[in-house]
Amino acid sequence: MDELLKILKKNALETPENLAAMLNMSVEEVRSKIAAYEKEGIIRGYQAIVNEDRLDVRSVTAVIEVKITPEREGGFDRLARRICRFQEVRSAYLMSGAYDLLLFVDGRDLQEVAGFVSEKLAPMEGVTSTATHFMLKTYKHHGLLMESEDEYERLKVTP
Repeated sequence: MDELLKILKKNALETPENLAAMLNMSVEEVRSKIAAYEKEGIIRGYQAIVNEDRLDVRSVTAVIEVKITPEREGGFDRLARRICRFQEVRSAYLMSGAYDLLLFVDGRDLQEVAGFVSEKLAPMEGVTSTATHFMLKTYKHHGLLMESEDEYERLKVTP
């Protein structure tokens, strides 16, 4: 991965002027490379990392392990693409190990996620089993701690 992409992964808000100075390039070269990455689909989007525990929003995220039967012609891909079309599915990964797919699913509450699993996901042809885990608290997300160091209370050492 080139240096421009590494910097953008850490901070997508970095200005082209700062990027150019850091990389010893012209501003126009930086803009051109970014535009090319976007056009080629290398850069797929830009997101803010939000500490949802600090918001007054009630929602849940579930991690769902899914075992599927690969198709003769499409392997895992065709069924994985079908599963990814559900609006509840935020992320999906092909995995090694006991399960084939790892899904991150968002819902308003536990019942909504349970309904997704029981009414949409589990009945799909090719899905043989699921295991659902609910995320309770986020400590670190995409390399960022969700609490700053000064929020931790140090334990007093006493003799």
